[in-house]
Amino acid sequence: MSSSPSRLGRHARRPKPTTRAATPDDIEVIAGFIRSLAAYENLSEKMVATPEDYAAAFFGDNPRVFCELGFIGDKPAGIAVWFYSFSTFLGRHGLYLEDIFVDPASRGQGVGKALLARLARRCVDEGLGRFEWTVLDWNKSAIDFYAAMGAPLNDAWVPVRMTGEAIEKLAKECP
Repeated sequence: MSSSPSRLGRHARRPKPTTRAATPDDIEVIAGFIRSLAAYENLSEKMVATPEDYAAAFFGDNPRVFCELGFIGDKPAGIAVWFYSFSTFLGRHGLYLEDIFVDPASRGQGVGKALLARLARRCVDEGLGRFEWTVLDWNKSAIDFYAAMGAPLNDAWVPVRMTGEAIEKLAKECP
């Protein structure tokens, strides 16, 4: 007995997520996902970057940060922003995931895992020594998701960040 599409109903197979490197044509999509991430993290007031800032950073003359997009069918569903790091102990470069965000309507469909797998593939292909990122301590679903993939929290390290006036003040101390 064959099933017609109408009889498959909610059991119809969902499209498998796909990923690709972002292009300059994706700037508005990138900016939209980053605005959504800022809202999700309750940090919209700190969001000052513009699409032009992203265009320069990702696609300018000397890009130092990169972006991957995840899709469900043709619909953009997620983003991963990353850059190369370096481990002095390993003597090798690594990959640092600055941000990953999946549209809430697309969660649970494998987009986040597909984006992480794409970056893990890059690490393997390029012989990178580490794949690292941070997660907000209140984001239990993300922490559980990462741990299930073999990436538990590293409680031995505490993030440190300096911005704005603090950087300027310290820079004045440079001999």
